[in-house]
Amino acid sequence: MNISSADDTASPPHHHDTGVRHRQLIESTRNYPPIRTAVVHPCSASSLGGALASWREGLIEPVLVGPWARIKAAADDLAVNLDDFDIIDTPHSHASAERAVALAATKGVAALMKGSLHTDELMTAALSRAAGLRTERQMSHVYALDVPSYPLPLLITDAALHIAPDLTAKCDIVQNAIELAHALAIECPKVAILSAVETVKSDIPSTLDAAALCKMSQRGQITGGILDGPLAIDNAVSHDAARQKGIESEVAGQADILMAPDLEAANMIAKLLIHLAGAQAAGIVLGARVPIMLTSRADDISSRLASSAIALRLVHYHPDYL
Repeated sequence: MNISSADDTASPPHHHDTGVRHRQLIESTRNYPPIRTAVVHPCSASSLGGALASWREGLIEPVLVGPWARIKAAADDLAVNLDDFDIIDTPHSHASAERAVALAATKGVAALMKGSLHTDELMTAALSRAAGLRTERQMSHVYALDVPSYPLPLLITDAALHIAPDLTAKCDIVQNAIELAHALAIECPKVAILSAVETVKSDIPSTLDAAALCKMSQRGQITGGILDGPLAIDNAVSHDAARQKGIESEVAGQADILMAPDLEAANMIAKLLIHLAGAQAAGIVLGARVPIMLTSRADDISSRLASSAIALRLVHYHPDYL
């Protein structure tokens, strides 16, 4: 099922109900078997509840990794019985992360899901060279947003891992996002390389990186998508803004992927859309040997379900994950 818009050039105004695209995404997984997933430190009602909701939807087969007593207390808060679930008892959150990553590295699970621990605890374990999850490509985070006022699914990267990525890291970040788009049935995603302006300026480094990334795409160093940049964000998502500035581009006004110049910009863009535009977010880390669902501890059940559906599509789309 293609979850992208049938009319990629739809003109504003556009509005759909919050969460519609994410519900379509979940429905698109119905023919896939669930993936065995290590839920890392599910010691709160929200994290455990999200994992169990994903299980009920047929998206994951959860393996709960964390302190048994705290998981049991969360289950009691939810009034659920965990007798039929695999539970691996660990003493604390660091141990939970290390044990879950070890399971993924040995193919004991096909995905990881963040529970009620800090992101850096999980990612420190996943990024350890000794752990066995790293590949030749750098890991990066992608927000998959369902924005009611935007006619396309929207991916924003990297808002969680790379603070100030260099050109090599940006190449991997873009390629990871493109491969996620493919798994979501966006056949040739349009990638906007963002900056503050749409012209190359020697005193704005992000414009130089944008130009280099576009040339790398032309030379086959980045494949599977159409890149353009530098583009200011209004030109990336608004046909009218691009037209007024005389920008002729296959990407301008209809970007599927927004590649921000750094973590701060990506994080701000995503969270502004979530809190001011009613966007629903799902989060995933790519570039490891398994997908890592990196939801926020404040995320609701809908966001957690969407992250699980993305991981499921990734595992079944990319043979390397199986």
